[in-house]
Amino acid sequence: MSENRTFNHTVTEQEEEEESQRNMASSLNVLSQPCHPTILPSFTCCSSSSNTNNINIPSSNNFKLHFSSSKLSHFLTHSSKSGSGNSWLQHGFNSTNTTGINEYRQGPLCSVFPTKPAQVSSVQDLFEFICSGPLLEKIGVTAEMVAESIDKWLLYGRLLSQLFQLNELYLTVPQKARIYHYYIPVFLWCEDQIKQHRSTFKNEEDIPPLVIGFSAPQGCGKTTLVFALDYLFQKTGRKSATISIDDFYLTAEGQGKLREANPGNALLEFRGNAGSHDLPLSVETLTALSKLTREGMKIKPPRYDKSAFNGRGDRADPSTWPEVEGPLTVVLFEGWMLGFKPLPTEVVKAVDPQLETVNKNLEGYYDAWDKFIKSWIVIKIKDPSCVYQWRLQAEIAMREAGKPGMSDDEVRDFVSRYLPAYNAYLPTLYLEGPNGSDPKHLLTIEIDEGRNPILAT
Repeated sequence: MSENRTFNHTVTEQEEEEESQRNMASSLNVLSQPCHPTILPSFTCCSSSSNTNNINIPSSNNFKLHFSSSKLSHFLTHSSKSGSGNSWLQHGFNSTNTTGINEYRQGPLCSVFPTKPAQVSSVQDLFEFICSGPLLEKIGVTAEMVAESIDKWLLYGRLLSQLFQLNELYLTVPQKARIYHYYIPVFLWCEDQIKQHRSTFKNEEDIPPLVIGFSAPQGCGKTTLVFALDYLFQKTGRKSATISIDDFYLTAEGQGKLREANPGNALLEFRGNAGSHDLPLSVETLTALSKLTREGMKIKPPRYDKSAFNGRGDRADPSTWPEVEGPLTVVLFEGWMLGFKPLPTEVVKAVDPQLETVNKNLEGYYDAWDKFIKSWIVIKIKDPSCVYQWRLQAEIAMREAGKPGMSDDEVRDFVSRYLPAYNAYLPTLYLEGPNGSDPKHLLTIEIDEGRNPILAT
């Protein structure tokens, strides 16, 4: 590949803002599905009940649910009349609009649930939809527990719809699945992990934030998942911080030295694989975040500018790093190779001889990253080739939108630099869990080619 081709594919993939927009559009079915003005059964209003205090909702598990209308009313907001200016549809929402999605929506909310007790009985359908999700058993949630906490499910669904500029009355089935079968169950699991973590400390002790690691291949939607979780934490009164392994890339100078030290090794020619990260900076940052236990304590975690040096990238100027203030409740740490364990040399050489150096570099990553992580979420894919398909979809969408995008050959070259590591390390990650992980604090989520969770086979 010529330098110009390398330049083009590096700039396109690595530019932070464009990559974020691609992730939000292509990895989130919520934003990729057309929005049809058809009210789904889950939210269809009915007038069959006249009880103004409690609503009995039969479930698929043959027991009655008793929802107090007053219990729901504390978070249900409504317009003065139907079709008022508070409707998301009147804010120009469409399924491909991702402008500004990285900023939280602070505008007024529409009337997403009817306020009359007789109409709230339509929550039955949503309850049954929630209970059909593939993650409930994994996170230890029963239908009875869903019934008892239905107000939380409704609140979280409303918040996520607000975040992604969706009208709850017009959610498609894929959108409902992404919210109620994926994001909310994962959030509830994270909340439980935080509760367990905090219970191990005495009242007078400073409680460090729980660091939750998200290990997932590129393009599978982990950035969007973390984005949604962070929003829910902030909206429910917990301070959270997000950080990516990308933030710890070597400087442009350091990357150049790595390339010179490994001539001809395509896996270390550009940033990405083990060896291309500043591990001392990782330790310094994660240690500092873990100490944000009190009001007034602040740090600025690093950020990486992927567009610098014609797409080769460089550490962003410290003046642009975001400020994080304590006391932190949780740190969400995500990356495509989190939890990878070094393997015997002959094993990695059988996959790709170039992996030998990468594998040696990986030996230092446990102390720099993994030992800080106390709870893990592993997003599992059946075939690493999905990474190529997801990246290709994103680039095609970019080109069709009139923006610079990698050609098919450039996508293939880009993904080829990661596939050896996936092929070598993912089987062990899925079989044994991340390096140093505790099975009691590990959630493995298998997703399909559409990036939706499925029942494990």
